Amino acid sequence: MKWSWKLGQVAGIDVYMHATFLLLIGWVALSHWLEGRTLAAVLSGIAFILALFACVVLHEFGHALTARKYGIKTRDITLLPIGGVARLERMPDNPIQELWVTLAGPAVNVVIALVLFVWLGLTTGLEPLSQLSVTSGSFLERLMLVNVSLVLFNSIPAFPMDGGRVLRALLALRMEYTRATQVAASIGQGLAFLFGFIGLFTNPFLLFIAFFVWIGAAQEASMVQMKSALGGIPVSRAMLTDFRTLSPHDSLARAVELVLTGAQQDFPVVGNGHVEGVLTRGDLLTALTQQGQGALVRDVMRHEFQTVDSFEMLEKAFARLQDCDCHTLPVTHNGRLVGLVTMDNVGEFLKIQAALRPAKSTS
Repeated sequence: MKWSWKLGQVAGIDVYMHATFLLLIGWVALSHWLEGRTLAAVLSGIAFILALFACVVLHEFGHALTARKYGIKTRDITLLPIGGVARLERMPDNPIQELWVTLAGPAVNVVIALVLFVWLGLTTGLEPLSQLSVTSGSFLERLMLVNVSLVLFNSIPAFPMDGGRVLRALLALRMEYTRATQVAASIGQGLAFLFGFIGLFTNPFLLFIAFFVWIGAAQEASMVQMKSALGGIPVSRAMLTDFRTLSPHDSLARAVELVLTGAQQDFPVVGNGHVEGVLTRGDLLTALTQQGQGALVRDVMRHEFQTVDSFEMLEKAFARLQDCDCHTLPVTHNGRLVGLVTMDNVGEFLKIQAALRPAKSTS
C-alpha cells in the first residue's frame, strides 16, 4: 500500500503503518493535551492508542496464521486509523475454513480481554464503569473494555467486518458462494441504512460507520462477482496481442514515440528473446524529468515485475494486477512474450461477455 512504512516482520509477515495513522496519533495527543494540559497526559494517551493497535495487530495475526494453516499466505498487515488490514492472498474456498479464519481474529481479542480481566481481578480489582472514560481510569481495564468493544463491533453481520464474513460462510454452506455473498452484502447494506438513519438523530459517528459498511458491502459483492465471472477463463482469451515492445538499448525518445503514436501505457522490455523488464508510464515520465530523452531504457525499466502464463486463469491475472504496483502484466508462454493483460482490457472483456450473454440465451 502506498504511503506506508514497514515497522518490521513477524512470523514471516511484514507489518506496515500507513502515513494517515500519524494523524490519529496527533489527534489523540491533542485531545489529551486539551484535557490534561500536561505531558504525562499526552504520553498516557499515546501509550493507550499504541496498546490498542497492538491488540488490533494481534487480531489480524489471528486471521493470518489461521489462513496459513490452510495454505493461504498473507502478503502484509497494514495499520490504518480505522484499524488493521491483513492482505490474504485469497479467502478459503471452503466455507468452514473461511469461518475459522474469520473467527480467529475476534477470538484473539476475547483471549486478551479474559487475560486482562483475570489479572485485574487478582491484583488491583475492577473499577466501576462510571469512573472510566476515554482518557481517564485504569489503563488495563480500559484496554480490556476496548477489546470487548472490538469483538462486539466486528460481530456486526456486515462487510467488511468479520461478522459479514461469518454470515457469508454460514450462508455458503447452503447456497452457491456468489449468491451467499450477495445476500450477506444486502443484509450489510440494510444495516448500514439503519445505522445512518439512527445516526441522523443521535450520534453522527454512526453516519461514518454506515458509509464504511455500505461501501465495504458493495466492494465485497463486486469483487466476488468479478472473481466468479473470471473463473475458468484462460488469460489467452482476454490478453492483448497487438502491442509494442522496447529493447534495453532503446532510448527514452523511442518510448516517447510509442506512447504518442498509440494507446499503450506500459512496455515490456525484451532482450535475447525474453522479457527483461517493464517500462511503466509513471517511471518514463519521472526519468524524462530527471534524465531527459537520451537515457536508456535499461537504466529506467523495472527489473522486478510480475508476469502471467497464457494458460493461467484470468482470475489469477486479475488478482496480481490488484496487488502489484503496476497497470500491465506481460503474458508469457514457455518463456516467450505472447501478449499483455491490463485492468482495462479485463474490464472490456467482461463487458463483451455480458453483452453476448443475452444473445446466447436466445439462440
